[in-house]
Amino acid sequence: MNIIPTEITDVLISEPRVFEDNRGFFYESYNERAFTEKTGVDTHFVQDNHSRSGKNILRGLHYQIQQPQGKLVRVVVGEVFDVAVDLRKSSPTFGQWVSCLLSAENKRQLWVPVGFAHGFCVVSEVAEVLYKTTDYYAPQHERCLLWNDPDLAIAWPITGDPLVSAKDQAGQSFKTAEVFS
Repeated sequence: MNIIPTEITDVLISEPRVFEDNRGFFYESYNERAFTEKTGVDTHFVQDNHSRSGKNILRGLHYQIQQPQGKLVRVVVGEVFDVAVDLRKSSPTFGQWVSCLLSAENKRQLWVPVGFAHGFCVVSEVAEVLYKTTDYYAPQHERCLLWNDPDLAIAWPITGDPLVSAKDQAGQSFKTAEVFS
């Protein structure tokens, strides 16, 4: 496994060691010991989630203010533009975002720590996203940042308006959102 740092120190990209031949490929998508050794992140995952979305669908930017979730995100079909926004008020990167392309082809994973909002938009015809979480889904604690907030100025790679859920259309602005201390 190769770990690639991002502009926000705590958000990491993981590239697995892939074994390919004429039959296909094999790789370890997650190994707790290797993940901890390579990243310094000692965590335990309690839930796996799987979503399927079409081109120009945007999901996010989601976080849980209580029972916050760290997420290890990967794509098994297609490609997404994945984003993490730092909502830790005490962080030097508070209010900044980082992104990467995750795809079935590059097999990369993004580690999104507790204290971040997370979202993605689909850039292929279809994408299936799998992600592990460090705490259980708690809808009463879920919050949503407005995906197109001008203060965040996320450079989503979309033309026109993305397809967004009603919940995501009603997201809070960064200025008024609940954040982490």
